[in-house]
Amino acid sequence: MGSRASTLLREEEIEEIKKETGFSHSQITRLYSRFSSLDKGENGTLSREDFQRIPELAINPLGDRIINAFFPESEDQVNFRGFMRTLAHFRPIEDNEKNKDHTASEPLNSRTNKLLFAFRLYDLDRDDKISRDELLQVLEKVDVEQKMSIRFLH
Repeated sequence: MGSRASTLLREEEIEEIKKETGFSHSQITRLYSRFSSLDKGENGTLSREDFQRIPELAINPLGDRIINAFFPESEDQVNFRGFMRTLAHFRPIEDNEKNKDHTASEPLNSRTNKLLFAFRLYDLDRDDKISRDELLQVLEKVDVEQKMSIRFLH
């Protein structure tokens, strides 16, 4: 399975993804292997169901919102490049400062892009506003998760 993952990703694609996301060559190949293992349909894309099989997302109170972040509006599949673009938002900000190129576009993991990404996690109806109901939904999910954790610990 590891050889399948490495042979399907061309060197040119890796270089393009490196430039776009800031991930290293080894990170990209490792994430491609993980992507391929999640791709149960072996069609080069992931569905929401593929993501829901990830145990860490299944138990996360915001897991459904994180999963939705991988899918552009009205899309039900995400390819590897889209997967990597979304993951790039989770990279540490300090990685930007080392190789700052003032002529290039702002990195996906910049403070501004991270804030926009986080905003979109809360803006469920994508109306560019976080309504009171949307905020309350998140707070309720987190509160329920905390209460469950406290009960588990006692």
